[in-house]
Amino acid sequence: MLSCEQEKSSAQPHTGKARNVPDELERLFIDKYLQGYYNQGVLITLKVKLNPTKEQAKKLLATMERVNAACDYISAIAFQERKFGQVGLHKLTYYTVREKFGLSSQIAVRAVGKVVEAYRLDKRPKPEGAVVGVKKKTQRSFKPLGAIAFDQRILAWRGVEAVSILTLEGREIIPVILGGYQAARLNRVRGQADLLYQGGKFYLCAVIEASEEPMLEVTEYLGVDLGIVEIASDSDGNSYSGKQVNTLRAHHANIRSKLQAKGTKSAKRLLVKRSLKESRFTRQENHRIAKELVTRAKDTCRGIALEDLSGIRMRVTVRKAQRRVHHSWAFHQLKTFIEYKAQIVGVPVKLIKQVVIPRIFNAGI
Repeated sequence: MLSCEQEKSSAQPHTGKARNVPDELERLFIDKYLQGYYNQGVLITLKVKLNPTKEQAKKLLATMERVNAACDYISAIAFQERKFGQVGLHKLTYYTVREKFGLSSQIAVRAVGKVVEAYRLDKRPKPEGAVVGVKKKTQRSFKPLGAIAFDQRILAWRGVEAVSILTLEGREIIPVILGGYQAARLNRVRGQADLLYQGGKFYLCAVIEASEEPMLEVTEYLGVDLGIVEIASDSDGNSYSGKQVNTLRAHHANIRSKLQAKGTKSAKRLLVKRSLKESRFTRQENHRIAKELVTRAKDTCRGIALEDLSGIRMRVTVRKAQRRVHHSWAFHQLKTFIEYKAQIVGVPVKLIKQVVIPRIFNAGI
C-alpha cells in the first residue's frame, strides 16, 4: 500500500531525467505472461459494435438461432438425466449435437458450456445442516437470438479494424466500430467474448483486464450519501441532483402507460426502444457521478465511505404513488460503479449503514 505522500511524489511531472523503464519487448512480456498471472486486475466488460454486411448479418443470425436451438436440446437432456456438470453433459450430448445441428466442434463445446452456466443460476446459499447437492428444479430454455460465447479458437481480433468469427458457413472477417476508449484497451482482452444482438445491431462483449494501482493508506474518508432527489451527496458539501433523471423517468412512464394501453406491435417495439433509452441515460449519469466522486477522493488522498442500502426495498414501505420512483432507483448500479472505479485507482471503499453528511469521516468508522 502507498501512503499519500508516496502517491503525491510518484505523481510529480517528469523532469526530463532518464527513468529505469523496461523496453517495449520486456513490457509486452510482463503484460502478457506475468501481470495477468500473478497480479490480476479488475475485469471490465468492453462492448464493441460490429459492422457486418447484409450477408454477414444473415450468417450471424443463423448461427445464433442454431446454437440456441442446440442449447434447448442440451438443456432438455440435462434436466432429464440430472447431469449439470460440464464433463458429464459433454459426454452425453457432444456427438449428438454436432450431428443433429451441424455445429463445429468448438461451437458445440461452447453450447454445452452455456447450458451448464445457465443451470448454475439455480445454486443458492445453503442453510446450515442442508444436504449438499440440491437438485435443480427448473428446466432452462433459451431465446432464439440469445447471446452466444466465442473463445479464442473461434474468434480472433484483427487489430482494431476487424474480427474473425466462425459461423455455420465458415469464418467471416467483420469490421468493427471502435471509439478511442475501446481501441486503447483492446489489447487487454482476456478469454471469451459474447455475441449480442440488440436493436437490430450486433455487439461483442469482451472481458478486459484493467491494471490496478497500489491501494492508498488513508486516514480520512469522503462520506457519500445516496438518495432519490439528490442521487449522491458527499461530506464536502457537493451534491448531484436527480432532477433530470427523475423528470426523464416520469416522462417515459407517462408514454409507457399510453403505449401499453394501445397494445399494438408497433407500440411494443416503441416500449423496448424507450426502455433501452432510459436505461442508457441512467447508466451514463451513474458513470459520471462515480467518476467525479472517485477522482475527488483520489486527489485528496481519501477513501470513500459509502452508504450501504442493501435490502432497503424489503425494509421500507412506500405509498402506491411512490412505488415507481422507489423501485426505479438505481443505487446498486451507482455503488458498483464507484467500487470498481475506486479499485482501479487504489482508493479504498468502506460500506457503512448510515452516513451523516456534516461529519468528517476518519479511519475509525
